[in-house]
Amino acid sequence: MSDNAEHTVLLGCDFTSAPTRRKPITLAVGRIDRGRVLLENVLSFDSLDAWAEHLARPDVSPWVGGFDLPFGLPRELVTALGWPTEWLPCLRHYASLSREQIRAAFSGFCDARPAGGKFAHRATDGPAGSSPSMKWVNPPVAYMLHAGVPRLVDAGVSLPGLCLGDPQRVALEAYPGLLARSVLGNTSYKSDDKAKQTADRLIARKTLVNALENGLVPLLQAAGLRLKLSHAQRDALADDPRGDALDAVLCLLQAAWALSQRAGGHPQWGLPAFDPLEGWIVTA
Repeated sequence: MSDNAEHTVLLGCDFTSAPTRRKPITLAVGRIDRGRVLLENVLSFDSLDAWAEHLARPDVSPWVGGFDLPFGLPRELVTALGWPTEWLPCLRHYASLSREQIRAAFSGFCDARPAGGKFAHRATDGPAGSSPSMKWVNPPVAYMLHAGVPRLVDAGVSLPGLCLGDPQRVALEAYPGLLARSVLGNTSYKSDDKAKQTADRLIARKTLVNALENGLVPLLQAAGLRLKLSHAQRDALADDPRGDALDAVLCLLQAAWALSQRAGGHPQWGLPAFDPLEGWIVTA
């Protein structure tokens, strides 16, 4: 690992499109030190503006971050709706719409399609196992894109393969479920519903944290990376039934993997060639 990589700040973001004090945006902050990914801080933002202002700060960089929100829409959907098929004009058009207009457009698209194939998918959804970025409920990732990505662009951040910005501040689309599933399979480890915050999910979180610390995650193992936590951090991640901080740390680890790929000479942070309208989830 190069010295530059070890001086680069890592960010991992568990995002919500409507942050509040009770359910804020969670940002994990760390760095790589000799193959160990050190968790240094976990920040919370109860407004979109406060989050965006933090990412725009020049004193925080250089950083590379993994952000748990979709960076693009399916080409099939964009084409069917007659929207611009270049990424930035499409994003600007999308940002100009209200949530009601988005829901109406996407609902109309789905209504015209057969059962079992209502949603359009991006190419990355298959290998990542992610929800289609046009979903407006359970989870409302379409609104996450609408709330988050225009703010990343306005903050001057670079989105590799999509939008040139400050090369010292690099944002990658991440998906914590991808790393979690490589350890837990389909076992659930979190829930916002108190009735579902069970002992089994607590055990799953402890299992996942243990695997991250001991280098038992295949993707990280191949890159020679493992998570380093204090006792207090370990307890905090395991004891949070909603899993917000744990998801932010999983995104941080995806950013660490991307940084290791870049340090190893990959020009695009480990991303494959992908559709420049749709975007791609790092590590998928």
